[in-house]
Amino acid sequence: MFHFLKRLIIGKPLKTEQLKEEKLSIWQGLPILSSDALSSLAYGTEQLLTVLAPIGTAALWYSLPLTLAIICLLALLILSYRQIILEYPNGGGAYIVSSDNLGWFAGIVAGASLLIDYTLTCAVSVSAGVAAITSAFPYLYKYNTLIAVLCVLLIMFLNLRGLRESGNILSLPTYLFIFGITSLILLGFFQMFQNATYNLYPPTSNLPEGLTLFLLLRAFSSGCSALTGVEAVSNATPNFKPPESKNAARTLLMLGIILGLLFAGTSLLAYIYNITPKTNQTVLSQIAEHTFGRTLPYYYVQATTALILIFAANTSFSGFPLLASIMAKDKFMPRIFFNRGDRLNYSNGIILLALSSILLIVIFKSNIERLIPLYAIGVFLSFTLAQAGMVIRLFKGKSKNTKGKYFKILINAVGSIVTLLVLIIFAITKFTEGAWIVIIVIPIFVFTFYQIKKHYEAVAEQLRIPNDYKQHLTEKEHMIVLPIAGVNKVVLNTIAYAKKLNGEIVAFFISFDEKEEEKIEKLWEKWNLTDIRLVITRSRYRSIIRPLLRFINKITEENRQITVLIPEFVPLKWWHRFLHNQTAFIIRLTLLIKTDVVISTVPFHLTK
Repeated sequence: MFHFLKRLIIGKPLKTEQLKEEKLSIWQGLPILSSDALSSLAYGTEQLLTVLAPIGTAALWYSLPLTLAIICLLALLILSYRQIILEYPNGGGAYIVSSDNLGWFAGIVAGASLLIDYTLTCAVSVSAGVAAITSAFPYLYKYNTLIAVLCVLLIMFLNLRGLRESGNILSLPTYLFIFGITSLILLGFFQMFQNATYNLYPPTSNLPEGLTLFLLLRAFSSGCSALTGVEAVSNATPNFKPPESKNAARTLLMLGIILGLLFAGTSLLAYIYNITPKTNQTVLSQIAEHTFGRTLPYYYVQATTALILIFAANTSFSGFPLLASIMAKDKFMPRIFFNRGDRLNYSNGIILLALSSILLIVIFKSNIERLIPLYAIGVFLSFTLAQAGMVIRLFKGKSKNTKGKYFKILINAVGSIVTLLVLIIFAITKFTEGAWIVIIVIPIFVFTFYQIKKHYEAVAEQLRIPNDYKQHLTEKEHMIVLPIAGVNKVVLNTIAYAKKLNGEIVAFFISFDEKEEEKIEKLWEKWNLTDIRLVITRSRYRSIIRPLLRFINKITEENRQITVLIPEFVPLKWWHRFLHNQTAFIIRLTLLIKTDVVISTVPFHLTK
C-alpha cells in the first residue's frame, strides 16, 4: 500500500542518467528561483510604510528616496551574486564563498543563516499568500493557518515529483503575476497623468516631527525585505542546463531588472494614492483596488499575488535541499541529506523543509508581522558574509577573472557594509518582536554542525585501516546464542539455519517457574534437539533482558565471538506487526547498544 501511494503521488523512479533531463532552462529557472524575490513585492513596500505611516502623512514622501536606496542595494547584490555564480558554478552561494575565503566557521554561520532563511521564506511566503486570499475573501481569515499548512504540503509533493515537473506547473503563476503587476503600474501611471488632482505631500527642508534618522534607517531596513530571495539563483546554479553559470547569471540579471522596476512602480503608486498599511488589507490590495476598483482585474491581481506568494516557497524547495546536500558532503549535516531520491531530487531535504515550515506556521499562526522579524536576520547575514568573502577572494587574486578587479572589490565592499548595517538595524529594532529567536538559533545550529563534523571525523579516524592492522587480528572461538520463548516452527527454523554456521550452538531459555522449565525440557527431547545445548535461567523478577545480558557478558569474557540469532515470524498483513515481536525488537536494540556481539534475525513468514 505504501509503495502504491508513493508511486501515485511522487511518480516512477528516474534513472541516474536522466538527471540532465531534470535541469532547468532560463525560462523555467526564472519563475522557480525568482518567485521568492518577486513575491516580496507584496510586502516590501508595506514593511517600509509601516514604519513611516505612524509619523504622519508628511513622512510618506520619504518612502521614495528609501525605495531608490533599496533599488541601488539590489543592483549591488545582483552584481555581487553574478560574480559568485561565475566563480562558484557548483552552487552553495554564501556557504561556499564564506567557507572558501573566510574559513569553515564563517561557512557554517552562512550555512545556518541560509537554512533558516529558506525555512522562513517558505513560512512567510505561504502566510503572505494566504493573507492576499483573505484580503479578497475576509470570511476565510479564521482558516488562514490550515490553508497555509495545506499549501506547504502541496508544494512539497510537487517538488518530490522532480524539478522539471514542479517548474512546468509553477512557471505560469509567476509570469501571470509579472503581467498583472506590470499592467497595474502602467494603468496607475496612465490614470495619474490623466488626473493631476492627487493630494501629494511634497518634501520639506526639515524632517517631519517625530521622524528621526534612526527611524529612516529602520524604514530602509524594513523595506529591504523586498530583497529577500535574490541569493536563490546563485545557490541553485547546478540546477540549470549547461552552460550552468552563464544561464544562472542571465537569470539573475533578468530577476534584478524585473524586481527593481516593479518595486519602484508599486512604491510610487502607494505614495501617489496616499496609501497606508491596514490590518485587514494589504498595501498591494489597496493599490489594486484604487486602480481597478473591485472589478475582475483587481481579483486577477489578488489571485496571482496569492499564487506567487504561495509558490514562492518553491524557491526554498530548490535551494534548501541542495545546500543541505553540499553541507552533508562536507560532513556538517547528516549524510542522509546528500542522497538523491527516486525522482533525482534531494527528497530528505525537501521533507525536512516542509515539516520545519509547517511548525513555524502553526507556532506563529501564519502571522506575517511576527514571522518577518525572524526572516531578515538570516538573509542579510548571508548577504554580508558572501560579499565579504568575495572581497577577500579578489584581494588575494584567487578570482578566475581579474578584469575590473578593483571595481568588483568596491561593489562587494560597499554591498557588505550596507547589508551589515541593515542586519544590525534589524537585530536592534526587531529584537523584542522575535529577532532574538534567530540570534539564539543561529549559534545553536553552528554548534550542532560543528559537533556533526567532529563526530564524522572521529568515526573516520576509528575506521581507518592502519598498515599493521592484520597483526592485531586474532581468531576467536565462535558461539551462536538462540534466545527462545518455547519450541515451535520459528525456533526449529532458526536452529536449522544455525547448524549451517560454524560454531557451538546454545539455546537460551528464561523461565518464570518450574513448570515452564519441565515443559521446555520435554519438548526439547520430543523434537530430538538434545544435540543442541539448552541453558535455562530462572528470572525471579520476570525480566528477560537482564538474564540474557548476564549470560552473554559471561561467555564474552571467555574471549569468544558471539552471534545472537533471534527467531522471529513475519505476519502476512502490515498491521499485524504491531501485535507481535515487541520482545525481539527490545532484545535487538539492547544488545546493539550494550554489547559487542553480532545480532541477526532469522525470519519465518506466516501465510495467513
